[in-house]
Amino acid sequence: LSDVFSFEELEDFTARVGEKIDAPVYSVEPKIDGLSVALTYEKGVFVKGATRGDGIVGEDVTGNLKTVFSIPMKLAEPVDICVRGEVYMPHDSFMKLVASQENKGEKPAKNPRNAAAGALRQKDPKITASRELDIFLFNVQQINGKKIENHIESLDYIKSLGLKTLPFYKECHSIDEAIDEINRIGSVRGELPFDIDGAVIKVNNLADRVGIGSTSKYPKWAIAYKY
Repeated sequence: LSDVFSFEELEDFTARVGEKIDAPVYSVEPKIDGLSVALTYEKGVFVKGATRGDGIVGEDVTGNLKTVFSIPMKLAEPVDICVRGEVYMPHDSFMKLVASQENKGEKPAKNPRNAAAGALRQKDPKITASRELDIFLFNVQQINGKKIENHIESLDYIKSLGLKTLPFYKECHSIDEAIDEINRIGSVRGELPFDIDGAVIKVNNLADRVGIGSTSKYPKWAIAYKY
């Protein structure tokens, strides 16, 4: 995602969106600071997990993702679906890891994000399991046999399947509503048991996204506000 660091830049983004579509509706959600992965389910059964890699080819980490307790091996419906999310290390797990590393005289991990990435790439899934990773899912990449019209509907749907979605997300009908939610997320940021490094603002309607389009690097229908 393209980043912005001020509300003026955010307003420029929404102005560009407004040139393409009338009365856009946005979703606003926390930006989890972890490692992006895609989970593929066939007939509701978890078959593959991969990192984002270079955006075209990722690393197969299926075995290690099976150790993440909040990733279900079977969904509530026999659906073919691919979902994207962020694997992260909760603060409690990170502190346990650092204490263990220091006791062994090892160099401690710098931050939860690096620790999560290292844990997910371990060759031994038992080591990954010991790192107590978790995940939040935030996007439907592909789905067969079901029509979804907007992003928030997709999050509600994958939650109903038993997948762990973002802890909160909100539909906003104006830039002022979006800014209020960004400020609210920023105000609780220090109380959360995991790291976030911003908020993500997305056009909610999926058909509108097609009309807005993308650059060669970024979607034009979403942006990340960095605190």
